[in-house]
Amino acid sequence: MRMSKKKVALFAVMLLLLIDLVWGIIYLKSVADYKQEVKETTFEEINISDISDGVYIGEYDVDFIYAKVEVTVQNGEITNINILEHRHERGKTAEVITDRIVDEQKTDVDAISGATNSSTVIKKAVENALKSRKLTTF
Repeated sequence: MRMSKKKVALFAVMLLLLIDLVWGIIYLKSVADYKQEVKETTFEEINISDISDGVYIGEYDVDFIYAKVEVTVQNGEITNINILEHRHERGKTAEVITDRIVDEQKTDVDAISGATNSSTVIKKAVENALKSRKLTTF
């Protein structure tokens, strides 16, 4: 029994639609999971003056958004933050959050409007850097 070309084409289209549907469901679940992870992100109060001078590396990953930062501490203050990597949805504008952290000398600063999730991930990467082992010293 041979299937006609129309039946084969219809079968192929139906198979592709099914695969697309399954992929869409998995994608939507992943988006929901990462948003929940960002929402549940908490920050510890870190006394910057207790941190030794040096350059610290930290990262934070919630699948769709990832940040890796380099934080410089001198004389008990954060003097510079470099974003080494930032994978984001539409959160490029969040990268100025590092200026707020340096200005306020704390990680839990107000998020950048319109880029809240990326702001949270960058702030947590900075916190993780400050809690990590030193990369280099002065």
